[in-house]
Parts: sequence; structure tokens; C-alpha cells
Amino acid sequence: MNGVLRVAAGQCGAVPGDVQANLESVGRLTSDAAEAGADLLVLPEMILTGYGIGAEAVSRLAEPLDGPMLTRVGEIARDHGVALCLGHPERDGQDVYNSASFFDEHGERLTGGRKMHMFGDVDVEQFTRGDAVPAAARWRGTTVATAICYDIEFPETARALASAGAQLLCVPTANMVGFDVVSRLLVPARAAENQVFVVYANHTGTDPVFEYNGLSVVVGPDGQPLGTAGRGAEMVLADVDVEAIGAARAENDYLADRRSDLFG
Repeated sequence: MNGVLRVAAGQCGAVPGDVQANLESVGRLTSDAAEAGADLLVLPEMILTGYGIGAEAVSRLAEPLDGPMLTRVGEIARDHGVALCLGHPERDGQDVYNSASFFDEHGERLTGGRKMHMFGDVDVEQFTRGDAVPAAARWRGTTVATAICYDIEFPETARALASAGAQLLCVPTANMVGFDVVSRLLVPARAAENQVFVVYANHTGTDPVFEYNGLSVVVGPDGQPLGTAGRGAEMVLADVDVEAIGAARAENDYLADRRSDLFG
């Protein structure tokens, strides 16, 4: 990696079902991130439509990856010179997925993935389950990958991504009141046990189903938070130097020391 990257977790709410309003919000937040010197902005799960909006609305609003929603996201990234990672509904034939996409600062979609673990009835009713681990991609000398909300709560997700070479995990999420343990304990654990950086960007406010708990966080490879949010709308900024991963692994390398002969 050449130098330090400034990353931002944009904690915000979505207007349920209003794609245009949410795209305008993405544009404003990306402009704010650019002014703050950010190289990358991570935004919440399903931020382009809202999360708890019902199966009919999700199906109606979902688009393929080359649809107008993501085309506009790529334009926003390019216009502001900031990489963007965010959540959106993806249509693939008759299936609708809870997806995330990572665009570089030139507006090119480098990678992304589909939510693999369904959280409760809302996910089951609204989405088809993703059946592939998201692919990692190289960006600015760093290997990045995505995970979506509930996925990062399973140790296997972060371990699979780190084993594939990921150094920076971007996690759009829609975590609710009552689950503070995720950002305060589980996300730091995922970073520490895989010695990677994690950018965890959550919703704030409410939608027709949920009240969200905020607490977005950027965590380093030692498991220590580099920046944390409260409950309301705000942007968490942190500087990421992937060379810190090497320093952490020089002391004890969890990936190298792991007994793959026993655990696969």
C-alpha cells in the first residue's frame, strides 16, 4: 500500500421507498466525505431504498447491477473522487437479493456481494439468500471485500474474506436497538481475530419496522476502535494504514497459525 487511506463510515437514515431522496442524500454525504479528505465512504445496508420496507416495495424497487440506481452511484463516486460502498436491493431474474457494491473513485464497480445469512422474518420475506462468499478486489494497493450486517456476526464470514486476502472489510449494516453487542464486541473481535480493518456503517432513526441503534465503528487489526459514532446521524473518519496488519501479524499470525488440517 502506498500511504495511508482515510475511510469514513456514514451513519445516516434512509427515506423508506424513496430512491431519489436517498440518492440525493448519498450525493451530499459523499461531498461531505470528500471535503473531509476521505478516500472511501461506507454507507448502510439497503440505504438506497430503506431496509424494513416490505417485500412488495423491495421487489418493485430492486434493479440489476447495471440499472439506473447503481449507475447514479458510480457517477457520484466519480464526480467527488471518493470510493463508495453501500447497500441496495439487487434483482437477478425473479430473485431479489440484499446486496452491497463497492465503487472506486472513478465510478467503476470493483466488487460486492449478496447477504448470505438471513436475519429473521424480514430478510426471509424480502430477499433471496446469497450463496457465495463475496469476492475480494484490489483498490489503491489494498485488498477490499464486503460483508452485510448479520453476515459479519458469524466468524466464518470474516475468516473466509481474510483468508482470500482481504485487508479492509466494508460492512453496510442495519442494526437495531437491543443489539449494541455487535458493534461494541463482535465487530472488534472480527477485526482482531483476522487482523484486518473493518468499517461498519449503520443506520440511524426508524423505518416502518425497526428502530436503529447507530454506533457505527471503524476498527483496526488489533481490535481497537479508530473511530466510533453515537446514536444520531454523523460521519466517523479514521486513517487506515494496511502496514499495521503486518505489524499485528508479526507478533502472532492467526491466519498462518490456524490448524486448517483440523478445521478446513
